[in-house]
Amino acid sequence: MKYRAPRGTQDLLPEDSPRWRYVENTFRRTCADFGYGEIRTPIFEPVELFVRAVGEHTDIVSKEMYFVSAGSPEKNPDGEGAEREAFALRPEGTAPALRAYIQHSLGAKSPLTKLFYIAPNFRHERPQSGRLRQHHQTGIEALGSDDPALDAEVIALGLTYLRRVGVTGETTEVNSVGCAACRPAYREALRDALKDRIAGMCGNCQRRYDVNPLRILDCKVEDWDALAGVVPDILDHLCEGCATHFARVQEVLQTLGVEYVRNPRLVRGLDYYVKTSFEITHSGLGAQSTILGGGRYDGLVEELGGEPTPGIGFGCGIERVLLACEALGVQFPLEEARPVFVVTLGEGARLPGLKLLNDLRQAGVPAQADYQGRSMKAQMRAANRVNAGTVLILGEDEVAQGVVALKDMESGVQETLPASEAIQRLASR
Repeated sequence: MKYRAPRGTQDLLPEDSPRWRYVENTFRRTCADFGYGEIRTPIFEPVELFVRAVGEHTDIVSKEMYFVSAGSPEKNPDGEGAEREAFALRPEGTAPALRAYIQHSLGAKSPLTKLFYIAPNFRHERPQSGRLRQHHQTGIEALGSDDPALDAEVIALGLTYLRRVGVTGETTEVNSVGCAACRPAYREALRDALKDRIAGMCGNCQRRYDVNPLRILDCKVEDWDALAGVVPDILDHLCEGCATHFARVQEVLQTLGVEYVRNPRLVRGLDYYVKTSFEITHSGLGAQSTILGGGRYDGLVEELGGEPTPGIGFGCGIERVLLACEALGVQFPLEEARPVFVVTLGEGARLPGLKLLNDLRQAGVPAQADYQGRSMKAQMRAANRVNAGTVLILGEDEVAQGVVALKDMESGVQETLPASEAIQRLASR
């Protein structure tokens, strides 16, 4: 073949779409139950938005973003002399949602703004199972409250969604990553604890040691059992506010009946997180075990030019949800399509047959027909292939009499009746 889908992407074919729609609709229904409204943002945004939000030294910004250019370098589409703005395909969902929150003054309309989205994200990573260069994410953002109970609600929403699509056996991990007041001291304590070992650690850890030492805790290469007695616990360095907040989050989770474990190395991969961070993992995903992750980002709206606004959210990969469901053998309760199939016999029935087909669709009845001029036998085989529940047969004699033959494909019973009556009966079902 001359052309194929780019590496790290996939085509979703008609047989795949029902499962995706079920997952997406389940997420929409769950968000509605928790009071969240849908937001849709552009697929590309200014590069500076992600640098400011995600962090200049994160892997996303430094290695993984897809940059967008338009037109020729000689001709600026924004006009002669205008500065050409740099854009990137969206690598994550929070920054665009918060940009829209600020731009449209959503905080002025409601003291607590709850948003959700379903959107593709783009990261230039090494493709592997559950990690594609174009992946699809469901996500939520709750803005306007620093109440620890809201943290617990966000986690509960994620678990409710996963339960509703059929995911079981997951592990919910929580931690606190502190805030701007207490995290610097922990950062220095971590550097000090690792200073005699960093030379023997992986290249990524060595690079992160100076620019972002907390990200060392996210390393998947190091032997953390051996380092358990070396690495300090961030809980011992939290300020009073962060410690109280985290204790309250755990108290509310327990009240809600959410089972969780504390993971002292859970820091997430984005610089904007403060206080609560959390992940939901599943063993059925293999090495890429995280199915949902998020946390609190109380300073991010202000960092992006808005008013000081606390917030919390999560992202969840649809591909990973589907992989977990596949590993668990989940069968989605998909509705079986049973269209009406219109069979026409003879040239004189062709145009009346097309009108009948259109009248059925206008009445809300799913209907299909043959467009290859085949025999009645071949058309009936086509009706079976599309799982037709009913066939309407229209020949030249039926056209002359203003009737159609209606055949029930389950029982095999066939009757003749006026076309208008057949449409009315089928529409009433």
